[in-house]
Amino acid sequence: MEDERIFSDICGGRLALQRRYYSPCCREFCVSCPRLSLRSLTAVTCTVWLAAYGLFSLCENSMVLSAAIFIILVGLLGYLHFVKIDQETLLIIASLGIQMTSCYASGKESTTFIEMGKVKDIVINEAIYMQKVIYYLCILLKDPLEPQAIAQVVPVFQSSKPRLDCLTEVYRSCQEILAHQKATATGP
Repeated sequence: MEDERIFSDICGGRLALQRRYYSPCCREFCVSCPRLSLRSLTAVTCTVWLAAYGLFSLCENSMVLSAAIFIILVGLLGYLHFVKIDQETLLIIASLGIQMTSCYASGKESTTFIEMGKVKDIVINEAIYMQKVIYYLCILLKDPLEPQAIAQVVPVFQSSKPRLDCLTEVYRSCQEILAHQKATATGP
């Protein structure tokens, strides 16, 4: 079963949450951000080129225009390949683990997998960000030496930064899967 709802991020931007239910112990959540706006890309490019043309008219050196074109192209490629994330995915399988995937605007994907045996809990945490209190979903990892302690906190949906209403939906589903996994692990 697949379901899609529209939410907003901490800045008021539009986010789409796709929920896919494969079984009672396997669910996937995809948070999609809007694609790069052609209007903003054009505005930045024109601003840099106008500044470069102004410098060119002052010093009459064609290297200024060439450098501006080169900087724009390298900067745009770097931004698309290393910074702009279009989609973040959380796949949770009770018997296996949790997989987090980030898809960049250039098509590059970054995947992290956490074994379910290392997961202590999934919680919604709060933090102060730019003079605001924001909420984020995070995975608490067990300390291998002391199982009651927390070794590491792994934030989820770092780039999209969804608001609390979106995080609550993901949190409830994750808690259902964790409860199902704990019940089967302690059951007969």
